[in-house]
Amino acid sequence: MTTDSRISPERLIALRVLRRVADGAYADRAFAAEARKADLDPRARSAAMRLTYGAVQRRRTLDWLIDGAVERPAAIEPDVREVLRLGAYELLWSDRVPDAAAVDQTVRLVRTLHGVPRRRTARAGLVNAVLRRIADGGRAQLATLDGDAARLGIRHSLPDWIVDGLVASLGPLAEGVMAASNEPAESALRWNPLKGPRDDVTRELPVAWHDDPDIPEAIVLDGPFGIEDSPLWADGRAMSQSRASMIPARVLDPRPGERVLDLCAAPGAKSTHLAALSQDGAEIVCVELYEARARALRALGERMGARLDVRVGDGRTIPLEGGFDAVLVDPPCTGLGVLSARPDVRWRRRPEALAELLVLQRDLLGRALELTRPGGRVVYSTCTLFAEENEGALEAVGAVAADLATQYPRWAHPRLPGALLTLPGRDSTDGFFVARIDR
Repeated sequence: MTTDSRISPERLIALRVLRRVADGAYADRAFAAEARKADLDPRARSAAMRLTYGAVQRRRTLDWLIDGAVERPAAIEPDVREVLRLGAYELLWSDRVPDAAAVDQTVRLVRTLHGVPRRRTARAGLVNAVLRRIADGGRAQLATLDGDAARLGIRHSLPDWIVDGLVASLGPLAEGVMAASNEPAESALRWNPLKGPRDDVTRELPVAWHDDPDIPEAIVLDGPFGIEDSPLWADGRAMSQSRASMIPARVLDPRPGERVLDLCAAPGAKSTHLAALSQDGAEIVCVELYEARARALRALGERMGARLDVRVGDGRTIPLEGGFDAVLVDPPCTGLGVLSARPDVRWRRRPEALAELLVLQRDLLGRALELTRPGGRVVYSTCTLFAEENEGALEAVGAVAADLATQYPRWAHPRLPGALLTLPGRDSTDGFFVARIDR
């Protein structure tokens, strides 16, 4: 790519990330790396993230609009299509600049792609023409999708198999979840009491924030803040974590002196949360399949002052002495509750992989029940919204959900009494399923 000082840095970063994603990179990791290199201020970083994530999330809708504006969609070069996605997203879902400025910036952006002058001129002409058509008629085209159940996937930019699964699992709640999957993810921190008082964290926040009545350690941010580049993260006093992701450890309720097992532990947000809730007084055994992730988990525990016994192995077969007081099972899943925070998940998941996931989830839950002492408790949680992965897992092992809904009525599961289900959009956090099984 060549450079043009008149192009905003957030657009340049967005294009770099989209090209890296096309080559196989994860969008969130690629964006974090590019934003760090550019040293953006919080406002510019937030704008760049929204543009990048929006273009990745709404890819199906954007391509539907782009393809409708050209005679030969297949002839569009891949990098030019990425530029068109950014421009079309900004025209239809961003009000930062007037349409004319968005078109001008996108035309400048496509000229940065390598090529002879004649090729660059042709690309600029194509981008200018397509975006002007979308600026003139794109909103009217989107309106034709309203109320059309057969085209929910195009409207909300999701693969049809995900749409079908969400509708089957959530019924009338499904479309609200689909719409929320394209909105900015919740920005929340978890205060770590093992490293100091809460006030020491909130005093250092450069943005407004608010509490959650059910999760005392949650700090919900009202503006952009890159905690990973702050002393709060380096000192282990807080970490980025959605409120929904904090519920499983809260529900497990680890206590000093107990033996606690986290059967699918990395990357470690829930493991370190368990340590904090037990005042670092519980024996917490963490199982992780991969050595590299286990090393990262140990490092996280050290930074956050959490005593963790990290063991490498498959949670289904690793030798463990039973009799645990409490076990957390947060297994691999389709991740359909975190589509806002992980924008490319919807395009990476494949329907044929679901059957294997279901077997893994049920095997892990069964192992957890075997390792728990009579009178102990197991918490099963996922960040997905497919019924097969959630209530289906409990049914498969013959487990009954204890009553959590009385304590947390706002998150009561609509179909499984006692269990919890947070929904993006409705609950302003990630989508999580949480059930406790008492032994």
